[in-house]
Amino acid sequence: MASDSWAQAVDEQEAAAESVGAKTEGDGEKTEDDDKDDKAAQSLLNKLIRSNLVNTTNQVEVLQRDPTSPLYSVKSFEELRLKPQLLQGVYAMGFNRPSKIQETALPMMLAEPPQNLIAQSQSGTGKTAAFVLAMLSHVDPENKWPQCLCVSPTYELALQTGKVIEQMGKFYPEVQLVYAIRGNKLERGTKLQEQIVIGTPGTVLDWCQKLKFIDPRKIKVFVLDEADVMIATQGHQDQSIRIQRMLPKTCQMLLFSATFEDTVWNFAKRIVPDPNIIKLKREEETLDTIKQYYVICNSKEEKFQALCNIYGAITIAQAMIFCHTRKTAGWLAGELSREGHQVALLSGEMQVEQRAAVIERFRDGKEKVLVTTNVCARGIDVEQVSVVINFDLPVDKDGNPDNETYLHRIGRTGRFGKRGLAINMVDSRFSMNILNHIEEHFNKKIEKLDTDDLDEIEKIAN
Repeated sequence: MASDSWAQAVDEQEAAAESVGAKTEGDGEKTEDDDKDDKAAQSLLNKLIRSNLVNTTNQVEVLQRDPTSPLYSVKSFEELRLKPQLLQGVYAMGFNRPSKIQETALPMMLAEPPQNLIAQSQSGTGKTAAFVLAMLSHVDPENKWPQCLCVSPTYELALQTGKVIEQMGKFYPEVQLVYAIRGNKLERGTKLQEQIVIGTPGTVLDWCQKLKFIDPRKIKVFVLDEADVMIATQGHQDQSIRIQRMLPKTCQMLLFSATFEDTVWNFAKRIVPDPNIIKLKREEETLDTIKQYYVICNSKEEKFQALCNIYGAITIAQAMIFCHTRKTAGWLAGELSREGHQVALLSGEMQVEQRAAVIERFRDGKEKVLVTTNVCARGIDVEQVSVVINFDLPVDKDGNPDNETYLHRIGRTGRFGKRGLAINMVDSRFSMNILNHIEEHFNKKIEKLDTDDLDEIEKIAN
């Protein structure tokens, strides 16, 4: 299960932290499956906690298949001349106007003849709604056979996409949906009446090839979602390519991925011929709006005392505290609760849905402190987080400074144009060394803070 791999990743970090320099062979290695589970779980978590669109200021970069053709972008859904029942579905979902990626992607997806697309987009940019709209628009409801095929890396991610199809197609009941997932056993010889099939690669391939539930030659739109998660599983990559090869030349191919390393690019190009390409130029996470400090301690008890002193001296709206391990996180959450703080605990052994529920409560302000392992470093935007505390500094599995995780962690504060505060707990020569490397890497001074001096703590809040 995905949840085990989160926990495992955290435990590996603990092993790395405790035995730096004494790494035995094969210790703490992550398998490819763990990596896939991590990515799939992170992706699902983002979907669950982002019920509305993230307001992105990222620039959209478009590479057209035919650079001479005019590039259309739309500022309203009306301009797309959608079927009225789909427009009604779009508005019922709370989309008032197209998101950044939808402005450019939808005219391409809905063009006649349809155009192929490779698009980079994070969770919360409205990409699922965009390709769902494309599928619903291209379906002919009179024809009772599969016309659109959407492949997702996991059962849970397929269900999330299915939900969007059901919401958007609410006023278009003649279009039906079926899930090609392992648990959905159909009688042999079944001829599917549903126009949209959504599922995982292995089952979709079986339904096309072995069981003949789907006639791939009649598919008009093929969507491959979460390509970066997909290729983390070797089998999924091969299965997706085999599905794609059975489809007609006229089939529209749409591929989405949050990241585009070389492996993803190579895969995307094999799946999508003559594509238009949309990329989001990533907004650089910056440390400019965040004041960074470190506190010298000799034990976890001293770290806890320093934490209490900080809380005693300054007003903190909400704080996130990052620990290395589940054990430390559990201990710290218990100690903080005893001191009367409202604490939420997030760690790797929880199911994705449980994690989402904890984050929602924290976001709603029901708890003021979130104690977490690395599970939470990415993608969680809570506007009221004013302080991030690294109870343990981030290191990778070899015990080296993990600069990217540091950036993601403290980037949870100082968001939305506000000033943020990051406090790092240093408890050994080793962690001091890590801190110095991080400081060097970002070329940003991290000031020393004496938590026994209340006046000094008060100053940092101003």
